[in-house]
Amino acid sequence: MSFTVLVPARLASTRLPNKPLADIAGLPMVVRVARRASQSGAARVVVAGDDAAIVEACARHGVEAILTRQDHPSGSDRLAEACEQLGLDGSDIVVNVQGDEPLIDPALIDAVASALAAHPEAAMSTAAHEIDSLDDFLNPNVVKAVLDAQGNALYFSRAPIPWWRDGSANGAPPSVLPAPAPLRHIGIYGYRAGFVRSFPSLTPAPVEATEALEQLRALWHGHRIAVHVSHVAPGPGVDTPADLERVRAVFAADPAR
Repeated sequence: MSFTVLVPARLASTRLPNKPLADIAGLPMVVRVARRASQSGAARVVVAGDDAAIVEACARHGVEAILTRQDHPSGSDRLAEACEQLGLDGSDIVVNVQGDEPLIDPALIDAVASALAAHPEAAMSTAAHEIDSLDDFLNPNVVKAVLDAQGNALYFSRAPIPWWRDGSANGAPPSVLPAPAPLRHIGIYGYRAGFVRSFPSLTPAPVEATEALEQLRALWHGHRIAVHVSHVAPGPGVDTPADLERVRAVFAADPAR
């Protein structure tokens, strides 16, 4: 199985300006992400940046990068342009690794690519892992996933799903987790290149706007999303200055990274 990793990177960030170029143990964060991704089985790892500074930083450290438009409304639009620039065939598998995941597990990247290859009926793939905390289950910032018998997604939601009817009293939130354990969605995606090129032209789904979850557009239009269930929670991403300091501490404690 051959696949390409694309790392979309946007310089503007309200919570952490110039995030892709933030220093982590002497390297820009986006370079750290690309180097982790290169430890997967990907045939090629390409950063899709929206600013020449990102492309130049990657070039200095031997990371392939392309310059994409700055006015893309979403990461999916940036991926679509990258697929066009790279001339990827419609059936080629692409894994989208976010540019703020310097601790991404290379094995998770491989698993997401393999899930798509193993589900020819699916247009996308992603990952999830079991939730072991009631607080996480009830937290709307933790996206939950429910799967069908074939391991494809039935739905994603910020609500605590599946709702445990008998574990709730008079409609109140449950006091313990349902069994089997609910699943937390992990924000990594595999695509067939032809699908990701067409995705921006799909009409946004009403449920997508309600939940603020872009992957629901695919389900709403009848496309299937294969889900790899990981036994390991993903490493922390970087959204805020506090997140950045935590990740810097991880690298400081383990220079071999």
